[in-house]
Amino acid sequence: MKDNMVFGLHPVEEALASGNEIDRIFIVKSANHPGLQKLSSEARDRGISVKAVPIEKLHRLTRGNHQGVIAFMSAIDFADIESVVNQAMEKDEVPLIVVLDQITDVRNVGAIARSAECCGVHGMIMGKDSSAPMSGDAVKSSAGALLRVPMARAQSLPRAVTDLEMMGLQIIACSEKGDSLLSDVDFTLPTALIMGSEEKGISTAIWKTCSMHAKIATVGEVASLNVSVAAGMALYEILNQRRKSQY
Repeated sequence: MKDNMVFGLHPVEEALASGNEIDRIFIVKSANHPGLQKLSSEARDRGISVKAVPIEKLHRLTRGNHQGVIAFMSAIDFADIESVVNQAMEKDEVPLIVVLDQITDVRNVGAIARSAECCGVHGMIMGKDSSAPMSGDAVKSSAGALLRVPMARAQSLPRAVTDLEMMGLQIIACSEKGDSLLSDVDFTLPTALIMGSEEKGISTAIWKTCSMHAKIATVGEVASLNVSVAAGMALYEILNQRRKSQY
C-alpha cells in the first residue's frame, strides 16, 4: 500500500495538479485548514473518493508528516465508459459491460477482471465510493487483467447504469433473488451485467433500473455464491451464447 501512497498537503496538491490517477483520498475528520478544505473540494469535483477518517488512522498508515491528508494513487488509468461502448460498436462487436456495485474486496475485483478478460468483456465500471481500491494488489489479484480490461469510475453508479441503458444496453442483474434464470436471458444483445456485493447485494437504486433479474441455476442447499465465482459463471454463459450465435 505504501508504494502508491502520497501524504502531506503540498505533495497531494501536486499529485492532483499532475493529472495522474488518484484512487482515493483520506482526510482527517473535522479538517478546518483552508488548504485541506480546498483540496477536498477539488478532489470531489474530479470524481475522486474523499473519506474523512480519524487522525489515528492516518498515523497508522504513515509515521511521516501527513498534515491530515493521504492520497492513494491508482495503479490503472480509468477509462471513459461511453468511449468503450462506442469502440465496441465501431468494431461491429456486441458491447458487454460489467458493473460492480459496492464490491470492496480487491481479490474479488481481481478475479472478476480475470474472468472478464477471458470472456470478451469490453469494459468494467465501479462507483467512486464503496468500491475496492485500484491498487497494485488489485492488479496482482487480476493477474494483470485490470491493465487490459478498461475500468471506468462513476461519480454516480445508478446514473451510469441509466446512461448505459440509453446507449442501447440491456441491464441484467445477476442475483440469487432473481426471478429468471441466466440461461433464459438473450445475451446476444448489448448487455450490462450487474454484480453486487456479497454483503449488501445490488443497491435498490440500480435494482430498479434493471431490465431483468436473473439467477444462476443451482442444486445445493447453499443459495449464495461468492461474487467472483458467480461473475465467472455468468460471463461463461454469455460467452457460450454469443459463440453459438455465430454458427
